[in-house]
Amino acid sequence: MNVESRQATGVAIAGLIALAACMGIGRFVYTPVLPFMEEALGLTKPQAGVIASVNFLGYLLGALVAASPVLPGSRRFWLLVALGASALTTAAMGLASSMALFLGLRFIGGVASAFTLVFASTLVLDRLAVAGRPALSAIHFAGVGVGIAVSAVLVSGLSAGGADWQVQWIVSGVIALGGLAIVAWLIPDEPPTVRSAAAPRDAAVDRRLTALILAYGLFGFGYVITATFVLTMVRTEPELRVIEPVVWLIVGLAAIPSIALWTWVGRRWGNDRGFAMACIIEAVGVALSVLTTNALVVAIGAALLGGTFMGITALGFTFARDLTAGDPRRSLALMTAAFGLGQMIGPTFAGLTFQFGDSFLLSSLVATFALLVAAGLVFNIRAHGGASARGS
Repeated sequence: MNVESRQATGVAIAGLIALAACMGIGRFVYTPVLPFMEEALGLTKPQAGVIASVNFLGYLLGALVAASPVLPGSRRFWLLVALGASALTTAAMGLASSMALFLGLRFIGGVASAFTLVFASTLVLDRLAVAGRPALSAIHFAGVGVGIAVSAVLVSGLSAGGADWQVQWIVSGVIALGGLAIVAWLIPDEPPTVRSAAAPRDAAVDRRLTALILAYGLFGFGYVITATFVLTMVRTEPELRVIEPVVWLIVGLAAIPSIALWTWVGRRWGNDRGFAMACIIEAVGVALSVLTTNALVVAIGAALLGGTFMGITALGFTFARDLTAGDPRRSLALMTAAFGLGQMIGPTFAGLTFQFGDSFLLSSLVATFALLVAAGLVFNIRAHGGASARGS
């Protein structure tokens, strides 16, 4: 067994921890903390949406910077820097006292999230491919679900103990900082490698990749409104308050096994069909979150959201990597940038349209439509043919 094979499991676990710390906690802990911030600080829905959107603006710009081929330093270096920045800005949110500081910290955290996703995924996927163990990518992508579940339990437990929103942010940042130490230990320095020159691609491949990037951007818009405001939605409906302590946990727990399920679907029926199927199911979950006040149905909607959004990410990244000749970092970064643009627009759009009926109904139905369009675009990719639509 070669060195790469022996290290494969450790690298996959490191990827899981990186995504759990920077994405599941650093990015998504805002969702369970937000209701406490709204109550204590009197944040309006547009203000809450802007705070979320500036985080996603940082995510968008971070993805564009990560795509630069002249960025100095190794992928491991930038991964560790991003994890550190995410942890520190998360903890600092608990020390901030003004809208300007909230926006600045969440912007930096968004940049760190994009760097983590791009550099962790390219590093982990490449090393697993070299080791001949690509199936372990399911462990890596499960990190976001693990982090969401941890953030749900953490915030719920802290609030039950009387801790305010400030303590919730600080403790979350400290836990994320511990993740940095583990990742640094599990991922060794990259050996010097000579990257092969990119082979020429035909126009059909370029069209498929462009369609996939566009669909991924629509997915970013389609999932983020529910992912940002689901606890706020639940809190504002008396019939739904019974599931408030667990709805975000449901999202996280559903996400953990979903990666293995959707990667199996991708191998069985193709990454394009898997991506489209997951978008359709997620659209159902988003719609269920606003079309009823039945607690069981809303909980099912949360499970459908959690059970698809990281599966879509894994399938999208794998498909983009298949459609890319040479180093996939630029393709994955462009995917991340499109996603960042979609999710940057989503919360602000939801906050502004909340005034129509004091609900998220309109914005969530628009998000549902966006997810269905994304599914259609990727189904259309198959019409342009190519074995690269198949899972590997």
